[in-house]
Amino acid sequence: MLLQISTTHEPATDLGYLLHKNPGRPQAKGLSFGTAHVFYTDASPRKCTATLMLEIDPVSLRRRGPGLSLAEYVSDRPYAASSFLSVAIAQVYGTALSGTCKQRPELVETSIPLTTTVGPVPCRGGEGFLRDLFEPLGYVVDTLQHPLDEQFPEWGGGTYFTVTLTQTIRLADLLSHLYVLLPVLDADKHYFVGSDEVDKLLRHGEGWLAEHTQKPAIARRYLKKRQSLVAEALRRLAVDEPDDPDAQELAIEKPISLHEQRLDAVTHALIDAGAERVVDLGCGEGRLLRRLLDERSVQQVVGVDVSSRSLEFAERRLKLGRMPVVKRQRIALLHGSLTYRDRRLETDPPFDAACLVEVIEHLDPPRLTALRRVVFEFVRPTRVILTTPNREYNVHWETLPAGQMRHRDHRFEWDRAEFAAWCDAAAEAFGYVVTYAPIGDDHPDTGPPTQMAIFTREAS
Repeated sequence: MLLQISTTHEPATDLGYLLHKNPGRPQAKGLSFGTAHVFYTDASPRKCTATLMLEIDPVSLRRRGPGLSLAEYVSDRPYAASSFLSVAIAQVYGTALSGTCKQRPELVETSIPLTTTVGPVPCRGGEGFLRDLFEPLGYVVDTLQHPLDEQFPEWGGGTYFTVTLTQTIRLADLLSHLYVLLPVLDADKHYFVGSDEVDKLLRHGEGWLAEHTQKPAIARRYLKKRQSLVAEALRRLAVDEPDDPDAQELAIEKPISLHEQRLDAVTHALIDAGAERVVDLGCGEGRLLRRLLDERSVQQVVGVDVSSRSLEFAERRLKLGRMPVVKRQRIALLHGSLTYRDRRLETDPPFDAACLVEVIEHLDPPRLTALRRVVFEFVRPTRVILTTPNREYNVHWETLPAGQMRHRDHRFEWDRAEFAAWCDAAAEAFGYVVTYAPIGDDHPDTGPPTQMAIFTREAS
């Protein structure tokens, strides 16, 4: 089995530093089940390709085990990318997987163009499942399905694929995705799965697995369907969601009905802009969606949220099951993460507007760069309307202890200068003009409780 990683980052030979493998010297490493070879088929400043070839010795492997059946010797294990390849990645590329590069530490945090080819890959769920695993992570996925038998093409395709993944991404992230998802595609592992596998899954899935649309299937397959371990993994991955996700924040802000003022301000901004097709990113329970459906000028409304539970709330709140057919055709609810590219939102023409109402403060600050690319580069609507709390105003709420944020899930709250700096940088980077408006009481010293930015894409 082969794993090839290629880059056109210049100089492309930086890949050697990241992988800790010298392009000029082939290497071999003995493993408990065979030998891993690393060599480069390209090593120029413009293109560099590292190949990991894994040779498995099935006879010695099975001699170590208790079984005696012929099936244990005659199998696809020596040839198909599976948990063996994951182990090889950890042992051969372990330093790169951990995100360490002492000679060039700046490279570790740099996203570079990477094209990865791995095969043959056994996919026990077909091409659709393969795409469902990698496309939400932002990869462009190309597949080649191998025939069941080359001598009898009429038998159709088999369960094995050669897969090519393309994305500009950190190498450590790519290796983490492969480490977790290769055994998931195979739906099997060559070793005993115990409680320590839950820790491995969470460690290598940090920063992406909790928001993945296939999170339950990934946990189930990675842990070989051991229900107690799957339940533990999902519990530890679960987002803390109260019965009403906005209850705490609404309780603090209730005296001035700030939430209603936010929805009024955003709705008016959309109507004033003449927006007919609107996507609400982080739609929660659907409060804004309900308002937009009541506006006849809005022809299409799409709500997106990472929380399936919030989408269930939205469906009930909007009463989609009893909604008139004509009105029902104007709305769609999508389960998805705002920090991963989602081609369902890259429409032609683009949406007239995208809204992020009290959303960004729920993300860890390192994820904001990914969010910015998703919204402004990939979805690229004509307008973006964004609201977030103004930290300076918090002193006016007696029920909010000093230094505490308005919601326990807030990862940060910006003051006016921090908000403007982030918005100005996003507008400049992606060709937008941004204006600002207060929402709520605009206090002369602390400013408003909510700050709103309206981005308008410059004419090309």
